Amino acid sequence: MPQDRKLRLGAFMRPVSIHSAWWRYPGAWPDANFSLPHLVHLAETLERGLFDAFFMADHQALLNMPMSALQRSATVSSFEPLTLLPALAMVTRHLGLIATASTTYNEPYHVARRFASLDHLSGGRAGWNLVTSANPHEALNFGREEHLEHHQRYRRAREFFDVVTGLWDSWADDAFLRDQVSGRFFDPDRLHTLDHRGEWFKVKGPLNVARPIQGWPVIVQAGSSEDGRQIAAETAEAVFTAQSEIGQARAFYADVKGRMQVLGRDPDHLKILPGAFVVTGATAAEARAKKAKLDSLVHPDSGLASLSVLLGTEVSGFDLDGPLPEIPESNASKSARLRLIRRAREESLTVRQLAQIVGGSYGTLEFVGTPAEIAGGMEEWLMTGACDGFNVMFPWLPGGLEEFVDQVVPELQRRGLFRTKYEGTTLRENLGLPRPENRFFPKA
Repeated sequence: MPQDRKLRLGAFMRPVSIHSAWWRYPGAWPDANFSLPHLVHLAETLERGLFDAFFMADHQALLNMPMSALQRSATVSSFEPLTLLPALAMVTRHLGLIATASTTYNEPYHVARRFASLDHLSGGRAGWNLVTSANPHEALNFGREEHLEHHQRYRRAREFFDVVTGLWDSWADDAFLRDQVSGRFFDPDRLHTLDHRGEWFKVKGPLNVARPIQGWPVIVQAGSSEDGRQIAAETAEAVFTAQSEIGQARAFYADVKGRMQVLGRDPDHLKILPGAFVVTGATAAEARAKKAKLDSLVHPDSGLASLSVLLGTEVSGFDLDGPLPEIPESNASKSARLRLIRRAREESLTVRQLAQIVGGSYGTLEFVGTPAEIAGGMEEWLMTGACDGFNVMFPWLPGGLEEFVDQVVPELQRRGLFRTKYEGTTLRENLGLPRPENRFFPKA
């Protein structure tokens, strides 16, 4: 690995923290998910910290858990991402704006149009997190009785990507003449009608938005299953993944980048960003005490319900103080399910212990310590081929974010691991990604 590598840092901001008890922590803004003034402050703080992007997950249904647990969740009311991000574009200049849009419960034309618009409104800072919905309750909100099977979701997603990117390429970059003298607004020879007909979609096109400033908004992918790895290798430019152990992360990194090489893609054109839950303290003991306080606020109902969702199996009837029994296959996220089962086996965790972990930071990678310890851990992951950066998860808002920006970022900069100013004005420029060529209007 070259020694001049720099970390890429996204911020996981919907919900504003992965931890189920973040909103109960002393000093937290319990309404941060649904307060525009609070979200503006958080976005401005991220830009002050030179973060690459504000990353919004999305759910098109309430989490499928019992009301006893759901009533304790701060995820039930959040802004729709592509409504919020244009507002944040108006108060930031460099921060990337990445939103999830499901390929299972959207149409390609909708997604292409919205993200092209966001890219223009933000001056080239949009990113699309391409996901296949894992929550079966979403099906019931879209006229379906059952969730699509895992492989079907990924086949649909692959074609969805082709349609969306094809629509983004509808117009050549120089198509719009806007010639007031001749009266010609655009050149018809620089317009392509897609006329796509495939297994899942029939889309004529063209898109009624000019080609995005970035060519395409940055393509992000968030799956780690076999299907997820393959679609990432084929399409993604950033991957939000969930490895919590450095050896597994190195294997994932090598696997996905290796698949890219086989496909003829440059591995440097994909940034792999594991989720990292970060708790900062003046001393290691102080950081651990903050984490312990936060974990103590997790209600048992939340942990058991969250574990049931991730495993795709109801766990409340299990022996909570016994080992995790054999878990049948389900239509839930395969990578999350397998990761939890493996951890339970390797660490000999009881069902109760696993539920407590999941109810806190969902068993993701954790950096808990002083700014120097956190920076050291991030440096090891970066320099040993485990990642290209991190999608940072804050323990509570606004304090956890402000501590990271004011304490950890300067330490990363001191070590030469992180920028001291933005490299460019677009998300692609800041991530070091090329602008894709228009497939229908290649440059001579």
